Amino acid sequence: MAHTLFKYTSISIAVSAGLYAGLLGLLSTSFFQAHVVYLHKIQMTWFKNLDVPESFGFLRGQVTPFSIKSSTGEELYAWHILPVELYRLHESDLIAEPSGFELDITSRHAFKLLRDDPDARLVIHMHGAGGTVGSGYRVPNYRALSAGQPKKIHVLTFDYRGFGRSHGTPSERGLCLDAIDVTDWAIKVAGIPPSRILIFSQSLGTAVSLAVSEHFALQSPPVVFTGTILVAPFVDVATLAATYRIAGSIPILSPLARFPLLFNYLNTFIQDKWLSKDRIAEYVRTNEANGEKYQLTLIHAEDDYDIPWHHTELVFWHAVKATIPLGVTYNELEEVKSKSKSDMGAAGSIVVWRTENGVIREEILKTGLHDVIMGNPVIAMTVMRIFEAADPSFQ
Repeated sequence: MAHTLFKYTSISIAVSAGLYAGLLGLLSTSFFQAHVVYLHKIQMTWFKNLDVPESFGFLRGQVTPFSIKSSTGEELYAWHILPVELYRLHESDLIAEPSGFELDITSRHAFKLLRDDPDARLVIHMHGAGGTVGSGYRVPNYRALSAGQPKKIHVLTFDYRGFGRSHGTPSERGLCLDAIDVTDWAIKVAGIPPSRILIFSQSLGTAVSLAVSEHFALQSPPVVFTGTILVAPFVDVATLAATYRIAGSIPILSPLARFPLLFNYLNTFIQDKWLSKDRIAEYVRTNEANGEKYQLTLIHAEDDYDIPWHHTELVFWHAVKATIPLGVTYNELEEVKSKSKSDMGAAGSIVVWRTENGVIREEILKTGLHDVIMGNPVIAMTVMRIFEAADPSFQ
């Protein structure tokens, strides 16, 4: 009996090890990596038409579906979302227009309300892996983004190449180009100056937004937006692989993190590295050197089982370290934080790092999971805090 049990146990272990080795082999290929990192084929809106935003709970004419052509030729599917109070004031004009996908968004009344209002603000939304502009908690997120000033805060969201109805195949370079092109569209076509644009991002989108922020900050002259919000950021793909669990329970590479030589060898096969820690440091360092005003807010929930909240602590450290000529160790910063941290009880904690030019804010919430947090009041508060700090008259 014991011999039989041992035999079947050995077979089970061997089969499991073989399957896991096969998974590792697949993960070393660029095709399989792209599907695992971006999850772009998981739509989550299969039974709804993105060209009918009303089916997602929006008012008729509140959302304009359209496309933005990327610099590499891809058509990027996008939504322009009006804030609800502004919609109410112009309801009759908006519902009189045809609904559905618009080939020429500049002809729409909603677009003119954005372009022609010198007090309008725009949040460019960069979503995470998987799904489309209409998936999951993204719709409540859009409402939260404009909730603080429902007459003035518009939202522009889009699907990266290969996601939803956007053409192309996702890659790190491709997603960065897409986000830069969408931001260029907002500045040049919609006519919104960077001082009235806020970049919001979540999960994978945080890596994209940091690449965009860094790109524009390095221009001559520098282009700096009113602020950047990072919800559930991660250090880089290699570090994320060491901690990531599907649905918070199924590990992929984390078991191998106990074997540094093997884990580091496997990291050499990573195609898209998404080095957020380096990009946020370069963004901060560049703005400090140029004397440019900037605002960064990092938000993470302790019960996020997809991306552990400790990633935000590390990203925050790299941002702060870039403001100090001689740098600061992680432990030294933790000691400083322990003395300056605002304990919000069941709501979590807040640390604010200020320099002559910038504000770097870390908010660690007790609850909010990975996606639910996006529709919570903390998002509306953060958006308004950033816009009001840049322009106290904006209320």
